[in-house]
Amino acid sequence: MLNIHSKTFNPEILYVFDALNTGPSSGSRHSHDFFELTILLKGDSFYTIEDENHYLAEKTVLVFNPGTEHMEYTKEGMENVQIHIGLRHFNFSGYKRDFFPLESNIIHLENYKEAFFDTCEEIIRERNEAKLGYELVLKALVYKLIIYLFRDRTTKLNKDQSLSLDREKQELVNEIQLYIENHYSKDLSLEQIAQEFYMSSTTLSRLFKEFSDDTPINYLINYRLEKAKNLIVENPALSIKEVAQSVGYEDSLYFSKLFKKQFGESPSFFAEGED
Repeated sequence: MLNIHSKTFNPEILYVFDALNTGPSSGSRHSHDFFELTILLKGDSFYTIEDENHYLAEKTVLVFNPGTEHMEYTKEGMENVQIHIGLRHFNFSGYKRDFFPLESNIIHLENYKEAFFDTCEEIIRERNEAKLGYELVLKALVYKLIIYLFRDRTTKLNKDQSLSLDREKQELVNEIQLYIENHYSKDLSLEQIAQEFYMSSTTLSRLFKEFSDDTPINYLINYRLEKAKNLIVENPALSIKEVAQSVGYEDSLYFSKLFKKQFGESPSFFAEGED
């Protein structure tokens, strides 16, 4: 049975937008390092998902876990409206981080279909009107979509045992990741994190690497830098020192070096709106 904990399920919403597509057109084959929910609201389209071609009619839901290759193409005379939602930094109990444990990439809802697509229309209205607090409303509406997906009788959990192997260890790594995300702005070290979870730093590193394909410190650095980038773009008047300190770095020069290594440009590049 799937568990969604209200106190810890708080994904970062990367984007929510709707788009009108008119054929003929063809996208490029790609994948993401985050989860994407694509909703074919009106019209029809073709999608290639992991080398399989699919014709999709309106009111179809697509789920793309990290690493899932996909591409859309439309023929002459085809037109559709889609909603695209990007999410990361979430987990369902016992499953890998940023992973939706659904059996299929393509979902045709039944008993929650009307409620799901009514919510989609509400998302479009909120984005277009952009009234006070609309971003918070969008987040709440995205949560509703997620719940409707898992409540519908047509959706089935992925039974691949490798995805939920050793649930206790996977859940522990999820908790460590959540701890890092909640304390990234503090002076964290591997030893401090290990003490918080009553284990040695060697054991924590080995466990974290096994279930996340990363080290705890790399995860901390990447999370800090993503937060810093967003902060710079949203608040370009902040000094580099202020940004560095807000994400846990007292040495702004060291922070700038890490930032440029990660994104290929200095923090000031993003502050000037060149991204």
